[in-house]
Amino acid sequence: MTLHRKPRRSTTARRLRTTSAALAAGVLVTGLFTVPAHARPAGTAARAAGDARFDPGPCPRTADPAPGLKGARCGTLTVPENRTKPGSRKIRLGVAIVPALAADPRPDPIVWLAGGPGDDAVSEVKLALDGGLNRDRDVIFMSQRGTYSADPALTCPNIDEFNARATGLAYDSPDTERLHVQATKTCRDRLAGLGADLGAYNDVESAADLADLRTALGLKQWNLYGISYGTQLALVTLRLHPEGIRSVGIDGILPPSTAGEALTWSAAKQGFDGLFKACAEQPACNDRYPNLPATFERLVGELQAKPVTTTVKLPDTHRQVKVVLDGVALVNWLTSATHVATQVPRALDELDHGRPQRIAEQWSAAKYSPQAVGRVSHGLVYGVFCSEWTPYEARDAALRGGEEAFPSFPRTVQSQSPQLAFLHQDCDTWNVPAAPRSIRDATTSDVPTLAISGGFDSQTGAANGPYVARTLSRATVVTVPYEPHVVFATSKCAQSIVVSFFDTPTAPGTSCLKGLKPPVFDTGR
Repeated sequence: MTLHRKPRRSTTARRLRTTSAALAAGVLVTGLFTVPAHARPAGTAARAAGDARFDPGPCPRTADPAPGLKGARCGTLTVPENRTKPGSRKIRLGVAIVPALAADPRPDPIVWLAGGPGDDAVSEVKLALDGGLNRDRDVIFMSQRGTYSADPALTCPNIDEFNARATGLAYDSPDTERLHVQATKTCRDRLAGLGADLGAYNDVESAADLADLRTALGLKQWNLYGISYGTQLALVTLRLHPEGIRSVGIDGILPPSTAGEALTWSAAKQGFDGLFKACAEQPACNDRYPNLPATFERLVGELQAKPVTTTVKLPDTHRQVKVVLDGVALVNWLTSATHVATQVPRALDELDHGRPQRIAEQWSAAKYSPQAVGRVSHGLVYGVFCSEWTPYEARDAALRGGEEAFPSFPRTVQSQSPQLAFLHQDCDTWNVPAAPRSIRDATTSDVPTLAISGGFDSQTGAANGPYVARTLSRATVVTVPYEPHVVFATSKCAQSIVVSFFDTPTAPGTSCLKGLKPPVFDTGR
């Protein structure tokens, strides 16, 4: 999950974006129709589906080099911006199809759904291909509306730049809230001034875009694979447009029926507990850092009462920047730091002994990275959150979730859910209509589904797998131990499970789970 205050790796992940890297560069491809992609002539004609139209053409732009697009065919899906308004203007979504490695690929491709919301699927080509997703099937990447390679791209560099500066501010400050919401307003005013219908950037429209793409490409069947926020879109698409979906994989699961601020606290608790438990079960780690959960909770309270200010050197530019670590910042850091789990116990111990640099460097480096500026579609971020989340969750949902997950935390920490600071205030400013209440319905389906999570996932929580499986009659639930959010990005075992799932959706191979061992934590010795 990616938000405006936490520019993501992608996804992404997935996202959800993290301080650890697992950031994948990506790009795009061209027209896929009824014959296998590798056999299709380069000059395939345009195809229409209702008000949507697919046109073969150049590959979409990418922020980073994307060698995985070499040999791919690309094009553009043109769709109405707002299907509820007759005469709505058209927007264009980049489409890339990477051919399968197999000489005789399966006829049903896999569609990659990026995280965020706001990440560009085309920028995650490397992540998908490195995991072997195109072994036997073509893989389709379509930029969700508003994302980097779409037209228009509803990105807001001013928000990304504020996120970096905010690492030098205390979260528990009226000035920080004012500046934060002002950055959101500046972004909104600019996008609205460019003619964007901000109320049209949501899951209902994105799911319809996917349905139109399948029809326009002439595909009888395809498979969906969503990471992080992309799991929410996958579940909404499965509910609203189930036609032609052979199977669905969801990784780092965000259930539409419960997504919101309270859920982020529950997820953080699950991920933190998993990491702390793994340390406690490893004698060297437990001896060096006994009772790590208590240390963490104490540090949150102490920092919230008396923030620590330090100066760190950015790795890319060697520029010196000020970093303020308060209790909220520490929670947000750890939510991302489960991606570098082996360093966490040592980093907390150093902080406890007056050495905050390791945490401060990790906390600030991702925000100040050039890759964190101008890539996330904040138009889609707030289009989803402000129409589908906040209208159906009480304004004190974060506080209630924080009280339940971490009753010892100060109230000022509990009221800011991890990575979603000031969300309701932002949504008041964004001012888009609420989505139909049915957007919060659980997805009920008998389409084979793989619900896969990481045991250290502090962004969506492994418990979401069994939760969504209650209404998915042919679901396989897998938790990969010792892994963070979006296991496909970090685990060879997870990659093998996913690839086998698309081969046999009702019986994926999971034998690799038996040989997994916990990470060896850094004890500084």
